[in-house]
Amino acid sequence: MSKLMVIMSQSVEMKGNMPPHSPAHNTGHLFPNSQVYPGMPQQAPGQVQGKTNPGFQGSTDGLAAPPATNVPYGGQAVPAMVWMPPPSTPANCPPRLEYLSQIDQILVHQQIELLEILTGYETNNKYVVKNSLGQQIYFAAEQTDCCTRYWCGPARPFTITIIDNSGREVMRVSRPYRCCSCCACACCLQELQVEAPPGTTIGYVVENWHICLPKFTVLNEKREGVLKINGPCVACSCCSDVDFQVTSLDETAVVGKISKQWTGLLREAFTDADNFGIQFPLDLDIKSKATLFGACFLIDFMFFEHSQNN
Repeated sequence: MSKLMVIMSQSVEMKGNMPPHSPAHNTGHLFPNSQVYPGMPQQAPGQVQGKTNPGFQGSTDGLAAPPATNVPYGGQAVPAMVWMPPPSTPANCPPRLEYLSQIDQILVHQQIELLEILTGYETNNKYVVKNSLGQQIYFAAEQTDCCTRYWCGPARPFTITIIDNSGREVMRVSRPYRCCSCCACACCLQELQVEAPPGTTIGYVVENWHICLPKFTVLNEKREGVLKINGPCVACSCCSDVDFQVTSLDETAVVGKISKQWTGLLREAFTDADNFGIQFPLDLDIKSKATLFGACFLIDFMFFEHSQNN
């Protein structure tokens, strides 16, 4: 009995001498490889500053959303957008794209480049990708050399890298050069390839020839048709949004849309920085969601990227 009492007393002393963040003192879960810390206040996707957001349509199961501002913890700054993937990864989901299974809308905001406004020199496009609550979920950046941007303008071939909030590349979209003259429209149609992760193709977006309407087909990795995208006859915005309808393959049902949003007279006149909204069914295959995301960049370059050099 005396030996048992000595062992118990030693155990209590050891526990009392442990650092405050050790597992013995922490009642929550530890995530050593993430940015979510015990005791950090959490904000559910359907809430903004403690209020319920009626516009949120996604599921909150298994999703730990971040607070709206940085929260210092133990002398460290926690990023404003911290995301933990759902506990059950959807089938056939590319790595680091699990978050797309939780949402039915993406906002793509192109950044304004001051050098481009002042000099007219075309710079690489950069986009901030957000969810419906305005929280950044991805960042996209074009990688094109200056000569290609200058001489080819909006028709230039491009590669756009998409990274997550931890700085890891999760997706890549690329467009080869296609002649855009009127006599070559039927034989040199635009095409976009989507890779996730980079090196693994998950889909394509190909242009369909039409005499006056912009039309595209969304293909899977086997180049089989999945969805259609149909745009307006005149793809220009004047105090209103421009919608590209996403339909079923037989074009009998509208399942979503890619909208170029009106950003105001001054911004539309003096910059080519555009805002887009992408809507799709919540239960749509993640690869198809990612391919529609990539289609947004193709539409931007084809119809809304103004050349200030030519």
